[in-house]
Amino acid sequence: MNEHVGNDRFGAVVAPRTIRMERLLPGPIERVWAYLTESDKRKKWLAAGPMADRVGGPVELTFFNEALSREATPAEYQRYEGQTQKGRIVRYDPPRLLSFTWPDGGQDSEVTFELEFKGNDTLLRLTHTRLAGAGSMVMVASGWHTHLAVLIDELNGQEPNAFWTNYERVRKEYEQMIRD
Repeated sequence: MNEHVGNDRFGAVVAPRTIRMERLLPGPIERVWAYLTESDKRKKWLAAGPMADRVGGPVELTFFNEALSREATPAEYQRYEGQTQKGRIVRYDPPRLLSFTWPDGGQDSEVTFELEFKGNDTLLRLTHTRLAGAGSMVMVASGWHTHLAVLIDELNGQEPNAFWTNYERVRKEYEQMIRD
């Protein structure tokens, strides 16, 4: 996995209320696309739930982060276990582009996954826009950072690291990077 060493680098604020992360994922683009769009695969790194295969169709993501970790969910995050986010597909161009709305502080933000062939691997570029503010940006950046680490472990056939320990570690860094 040496070619994937840079996969723990922090995301960046690329515009107001917008974060972006890139990860080089092992395997072909079609495999990564399946992990974005198929509930049985997506639940192994992010959240389960139905996702339409057309623009305007619904997306439902139900989160059980405790299942992604070898540790219990801290009390302050228990309220998120089993929470369902509902959105709509905004862009859908298999296997290269997926974008959907994401509820955030009473408004819709938007998350976009762009996939690109890189030899035997796939470059994933994740951009989350229209976030409510700095607090939301910290939480979302920390969450994506941690979930993408689980995806990389899953694609490599490895046991994921401790989800909540990783989340807290990166959250502290993102708090320093993202300010009102």
